[in-house]
Amino acid sequence: MPNEKLMTNTIDASELSFNDFKSIVINDYKIAFESRQASVLGRREVLTGKAKFGIFGDGKEVPQVAMAKAFKKGDWRSGYYRDQTFAFATGISTIKEFFAQLYANPTEGADPFSGGRQMNCHFATKSINEDGSWNDLTQIKNCSSDISPTGGQMARLVGLAYASKLFRQNKELDYLKHFSVNGNEVAFGTIGNASTSEGVFFEAINAAGVLQIPMAISIWDDAYGISVPAKYQTTKEDISEVLKGFQRDPDQPGYEIYKVKGWDYPALCEVYEKAINVCRDEHVPVLIHVTELTQPQGHSTSGSHERYKSKDRLSWETEHDCILKMRTWMLDSAVATEEEIAEIEKNAKVFVRNAQKEAWNEFLDSIKPEQKQVVDLISGIAKHQPELAKIAANLASTADAQRREVFTAARKAIRLSASFGSPERNELLAWYKQQAKVNYDRYNSKLHTNGKEGPDMIAVVNAAYDEQSKMVDGREVLNACFNENFARDPRLVAFGEDLGNIGDVNQGFAGLQVKYGELRITDTGIREMTIMGQGIGLAMRGLRPIAEIQYLDYLIFALNVLSDDLASLSYRTKGIQKAPVIVRTRGHRLEGVWHSGSPISMILGALRGMHLCVPRNMTQAAGMYNTLFRADEPAVVIECLNGYRLKEKLPINVGDFTVPLGKAEVLEEGTDITVISYGSSLKIVQEAAEELSLLGISVEIIDPQTLLPFDTTQVCVNSLAKTNKLLVVDEDVPGGASAYILQKVLEEQKGYFHLDGQPKTLSAKAHRPPFGSDGDYFSKPSVDDVIETIYQMMHDANPAKYPPFFQ
Repeated sequence: MPNEKLMTNTIDASELSFNDFKSIVINDYKIAFESRQASVLGRREVLTGKAKFGIFGDGKEVPQVAMAKAFKKGDWRSGYYRDQTFAFATGISTIKEFFAQLYANPTEGADPFSGGRQMNCHFATKSINEDGSWNDLTQIKNCSSDISPTGGQMARLVGLAYASKLFRQNKELDYLKHFSVNGNEVAFGTIGNASTSEGVFFEAINAAGVLQIPMAISIWDDAYGISVPAKYQTTKEDISEVLKGFQRDPDQPGYEIYKVKGWDYPALCEVYEKAINVCRDEHVPVLIHVTELTQPQGHSTSGSHERYKSKDRLSWETEHDCILKMRTWMLDSAVATEEEIAEIEKNAKVFVRNAQKEAWNEFLDSIKPEQKQVVDLISGIAKHQPELAKIAANLASTADAQRREVFTAARKAIRLSASFGSPERNELLAWYKQQAKVNYDRYNSKLHTNGKEGPDMIAVVNAAYDEQSKMVDGREVLNACFNENFARDPRLVAFGEDLGNIGDVNQGFAGLQVKYGELRITDTGIREMTIMGQGIGLAMRGLRPIAEIQYLDYLIFALNVLSDDLASLSYRTKGIQKAPVIVRTRGHRLEGVWHSGSPISMILGALRGMHLCVPRNMTQAAGMYNTLFRADEPAVVIECLNGYRLKEKLPINVGDFTVPLGKAEVLEEGTDITVISYGSSLKIVQEAAEELSLLGISVEIIDPQTLLPFDTTQVCVNSLAKTNKLLVVDEDVPGGASAYILQKVLEEQKGYFHLDGQPKTLSAKAHRPPFGSDGDYFSKPSVDDVIETIYQMMHDANPAKYPPFFQ
């Protein structure tokens, strides 16, 4: 059957008979050859227009079969998009599923990795069920969802490997039987030689060496990065030469580094067995540099490598093709005869062709009923409007119509028949509306996990106080919150720059490393990308990480990891994987270009799929943390940088009270104007409101508390219905987060209909604030700015009552 899984087996020469050995080798050759045929046929399918684009793993088949032999249940892969042979050899993917993904088939079960949302060779295994509950990850050969940025998998790889260290060394985690068996799991990473030039690669390599974790990184080296040869990519044209300083010795920890030719099947099997045993048993990171690989079909379907490779290089690649070399070795070693190999190759071509045809036919068969329905429905309308018959005829004659053509025809017919009501049109309209819901699930669902532990499922518990509740610094509220939760949940870990020994630069974790140990509260180096990756990997393995970025400005250094990987994880896997990372940081007002950042619009644009919490004080932040610690979706929490030493009352239930996400709060009621703001700017607005009240202006102040999600109960529009005037005060750049808030309130909540004047925004200047208090005053909204902006709005509405200030 085309969907059969044919996996590789470990070779143990000491126990195998020759016939057993022969059977394993022949099976490995079969897997490699089938994978090559899948690449050849996949490229052809793109060039004939059946698929949009393709990148394939041709030339890497034999080392990936060898790697698969060392990959066990419970292990994890974090690779890149040329690992199809590994996926076939481990049983992670069938060839039919590979083609279903190439065709972007969204039918349930066709592409089990992404539901038709990702390009071919982007694999993933099912970590969670529909309700968000975990599977037993120790019984799965796990594959974290691939992303296309060529080095992007490296950050997450660090976290996947680091989890094994925590599971082995922290005995409090022994009860998590479905996530680890004594930390024996290895995290396998793969990357192309050209991508080792990227910063995230070096950052991850260094982090793993420092942490001493079971991370096994394989570098597939075919000497090029698209058209750019190694001499422009890598010092000495050899990445393992560059990394020699990481090699461990008897006195210093480091890596075990191996180098092996990618066409040498027995050597590859030996190296992978040895390297992974060291990695698994000793928790030492290993690097396997696989050299002399080829890329027979070039980089991708977008062009041919004959354009940039010399005739000598192309001739060398033909001679050193890993499958050809393995074939020759099998003949020379009498493992198989020419006739046996020829039979394997003939059958493989038939098998792969059948798998491709079945995947293509199933894709079309999922659309054909919709095509017929729309043709029939439009034809029915055409009885009253003959000019629509052409639309139906064109759709009916479209061979291999995809869903886009079907819906384009349906929507055009609906538009053209708008003035001609009929039962047939009503039927088409009803069909279209029903299918819109189906297509939402196919193409738009699962931006969030939306499971039984989603943030909206967490009970709301109000902060409680008694006569003994004392006023403390805001940092002490956070510290007490973290302390209570770390005592409650051993899965919680926290790490970041200066977080451990000194308890973070603002003392939110002061004293907690001594109490809970270095495994749970840990300092890191300055490496924002892999701090985020550390969090992603830990969360994917069932732990609850708090990954700290010291200042909000520094989040930019990790934005690629958060945006490409974490924020898109639930969506791109259609909900089969999750990573409930809490990114803790601090920002807004303080001093200067580098510590006053509020790049909220950048975050809003890049991190859909995560929650964005913007608490106005540390009590609200603690309540949000309490919610997130009990929920299972990722979030960024931005604490107010100037609030750590402001006094707040300490709740008696500091580790238990919760602040719901998406629920805006009216801080002060008013009748004249609605002001929406968040974070540190709220104190500015509240101070301004006091003076405005003396001028006879009543301000209603709303704190959305979270920007993702935003005001799900429509507090803002209800306020606007009362005041009819709107001002958004924001520390982001002009047209930044304030534009997002306006879109939410005026468009989504339909607040536009309640306005009796132009809505206004008051934001920071377009540049970062200069250093010093004066720099802050003249760059970000001040109390004076808020007073005068609101007064001007009132003047515009009633000049007689509110005469101008400055004329």
